[in-house]
Amino acid sequence: MSTAEAASPHEVGNVARLAIAQALAGANATIVYATGAIVGNTLAPDKALATLPISIFVVGMAACTLPAGAIARRHGRRAAFLAGTGCGVLVGLLAALAVVLGSFLLFCLATFFGGAYAAVVLSFRFAAADGVAPERRPRALSLVMAGGIFAGVIGPQIVTYTMDLWPPYLFAATFLAQAGVAALCALILAGIRLPRPTAAEVAGGRPLSVIARQPRFVVAVTCGVVSYLLMNFLMTAAPLAMRLCGLSQEAANLGLQWHVIAMYAPSFFTGRLITRFGAPRVMAAGLVLTGAAAVAGLLGQEVAHFWWSLTMLGLGWNFGFVGASAMVLECHRPEERTRVQSLNDFIVFGVMAVGSFASGGVLTAYGWDTVLWVSFGPLVLAVAALAAGAASRRRVREISVPSS
Repeated sequence: MSTAEAASPHEVGNVARLAIAQALAGANATIVYATGAIVGNTLAPDKALATLPISIFVVGMAACTLPAGAIARRHGRRAAFLAGTGCGVLVGLLAALAVVLGSFLLFCLATFFGGAYAAVVLSFRFAAADGVAPERRPRALSLVMAGGIFAGVIGPQIVTYTMDLWPPYLFAATFLAQAGVAALCALILAGIRLPRPTAAEVAGGRPLSVIARQPRFVVAVTCGVVSYLLMNFLMTAAPLAMRLCGLSQEAANLGLQWHVIAMYAPSFFTGRLITRFGAPRVMAAGLVLTGAAAVAGLLGQEVAHFWWSLTMLGLGWNFGFVGASAMVLECHRPEERTRVQSLNDFIVFGVMAVGSFASGGVLTAYGWDTVLWVSFGPLVLAVAALAAGAASRRRVREISVPSS
């Protein structure tokens, strides 16, 4: 590979640090998802509110994406990263205190800060892509996402080995360990070297209303929303559903572990697939896998059914969300990147919050099978958006090719 084609040591170092930070910070979300509904079921005044803490987590993600983008645009991405890890330390401390005090409201506040941390973590993928040449962006994005594989191991193992260390306060020690992992992540990110925002980037470029009307942006956001919405909708309910079916917490932890590994393991090659086949085809494969996950869950309620469903759900999320993220990179100019990327994540997490709120109520009122059946509605919408996008691209090509 020529010098012009090869990534510089500076670029490699940034991607490596972001991948390690993704592994550490990703454990935050894994721990919240593994414990949130169970702690909520214990502390909530009404059992129908059991998944409210996870929904508040998603609200925190949605509410903090635009402020995080504003911090990155004005003060640089590293400032936003360190603010996020500060929230990560806070969520662990507040959640542990909530368990000790038996306070449901305090636990919900803790998960809101956890969502703020997760919102910043999801910008790691764009930071990696922005720091390399255009032809390497899909690979840089997917390699950082691959760090989540280790999050899939770190998070559930922290839960398994710490949940009973502080009797009778289930998970209190887990949340303290979570705070420690967030502090370690801050140390990793403190050494990252990213360029300061330019005057053009601070100015912001075109109005967001103009950018958001691009057909490619609409398709990317729709597929990103559906991929993340359904992943969250099903994963939020799955651990509690397993407990309600009489399955063990250890089985739920392992199911969640394989789910998170499946979410991130394909990232080692998703970038290459996007480069070779294009983002739309990769997103389509993700939607098919998500549909297969719902079908697997409908086949039964034994441990194997939950594990197969969660694993395919993770694979579907990876193809759908990474593909959608790569397409977003094609929709903005360099000076518009933080605003457009933040808008994309705001829309994704804002809609996802609705699904998260609905998940617990649907599970409690109608059962796990209904949760699975409901997921087919958004899938149809995403498939329709992809088909419309493909038709639009064909029309553009036909117009651009001169007649003979």
